[in-house]
Amino acid sequence: MRLAEEQEVDLVEISPNAVPPVCKLMDYGKFIYEQKKRDKQLKAKSTQIVVKEIRFGPQTDEHDYEFKRKNAEKFLKEGSKLKAFVFFKGRSIIYKEQGQILLLRLAQDLEEYGKVEAMPVLEGKRMIMFIAPKKKTK
Repeated sequence: MRLAEEQEVDLVEISPNAVPPVCKLMDYGKFIYEQKKRDKQLKAKSTQIVVKEIRFGPQTDEHDYEFKRKNAEKFLKEGSKLKAFVFFKGRSIIYKEQGQILLLRLAQDLEEYGKVEAMPVLEGKRMIMFIAPKKKTK
């Protein structure tokens, strides 16, 4: 404590459970400032993953399919992940094959913009498929 007062710095306890406790002489305000600065840089470098959803019916019409495919293409170009799903209402669950064919067709159409992360899987009344954007080459 005497050394800290002589050098006009703070005495910071690093490991209080050690015997004897470990302390360090430093400017605590500067230490906190640099730690916040480091955290801010790490946060700026990390990217936020956005998941966009597109919903189809098992008997989606051609025009509707094309419209949704263009939107999906736009989402993948932006760098968002895509969650495409076919929602089965009531007795339409008997058209599982049509739903799977629709999702696989979408995956094939979007092949140049993204790659399939998870193949179509039936979960309850939804058949879900994930598509991740391809990395942009510079």
